Amino acid sequence: MGDSWFTIRWDADGPAVLMLDQRRLPAEAHYPRYVDVEGVARAIEDMVIRGAPAIGIAAAMGVALAVARAPAGADRDALVSGALDRLARTRPTAVNLFWALDRMRTRWASVRDESGATAALLAEAQAILEEDVAINRALGAHGAALVPDGARILTHCNAGALATGGYGTALGVIRAAVAAGKRVRVYSDETRPYLQGARLTAWELQQDGIDVTVIPDVAAAHLISRGEVDLAIVGSDRTVRNGDVANKIGTYGVALACHASTIPFYAAVPVSTLDLGLAHGGLIPIEERTPREVTHVGDRQLTPVGVGIRNPAFDVTPSRYVTAIITERGVARAPYETSLAALAQIRPVDEREKHA
Repeated sequence: MGDSWFTIRWDADGPAVLMLDQRRLPAEAHYPRYVDVEGVARAIEDMVIRGAPAIGIAAAMGVALAVARAPAGADRDALVSGALDRLARTRPTAVNLFWALDRMRTRWASVRDESGATAALLAEAQAILEEDVAINRALGAHGAALVPDGARILTHCNAGALATGGYGTALGVIRAAVAAGKRVRVYSDETRPYLQGARLTAWELQQDGIDVTVIPDVAAAHLISRGEVDLAIVGSDRTVRNGDVANKIGTYGVALACHASTIPFYAAVPVSTLDLGLAHGGLIPIEERTPREVTHVGDRQLTPVGVGIRNPAFDVTPSRYVTAIITERGVARAPYETSLAALAQIRPVDEREKHA
């Protein structure tokens, strides 16, 4: 991606947090300024910013903002505690949110009594952003090796620079393949009901001059069955110990179609998005969003008044349908209990399962 736009940035003159309002894309690139924790929290909830890594970055900056904006004499411990609690209640499925908040909590505990505590929190939030971009580039390089020249790639939702600090996960693989000189064509599922593929993925790839065609979600299995897709790459909001992948609703159907036609289905997953404390995808909390995202497009209502509406934001793809999981540390394959733990370099044990 170029330098003509960014997803999120700290504004030292505020202090404030600038975010590209993804609700307005592709029509306009608008950057609202958020000057308090509540504004950042609502931006996450209202999907001004979305995508697991980007949500984590926004939350980290929200914590830094709480201290940077603290009035003289304020109880900064209470402000940080309140910020951590409020931001943790924004969106439940994306594990990066809680990972980033844990980092900010730990950093605050180490500097709370120092004169440079505000600068230290900001430096931590900025490090989370910069590390994310580096992680995405490393992940992209690993994934590019799996993309053959001339590949026709299907992706679902948006796992690009807009969903991260920059470069992207699934789209990072595509960008890295293009940078390596490979010719690719991308099919971008529209991704109902929020249309992240139609509005965001298509916009990103068009900005980069990468060949992209938007298709209805219901057309994906048709194109796969006709041999018009060579592989699928998606992102993930949480991937657990056995390799089950939580991603935007509709991902599971894509994986099933790939499995039926014996083509690869890859998940691009930063290590920070792994939750190896959970044994399987049935333990992942699945966010359900407002019915209005289903009933309306803009101000126009599409459904009969009074009918029941369900709007789950994510589904879980069982690991048996996942060909490989691409991380910044390498490519994991089944058995994922072993390969993911090795890449994450942690012991996958969690007390939550005793109470699940």
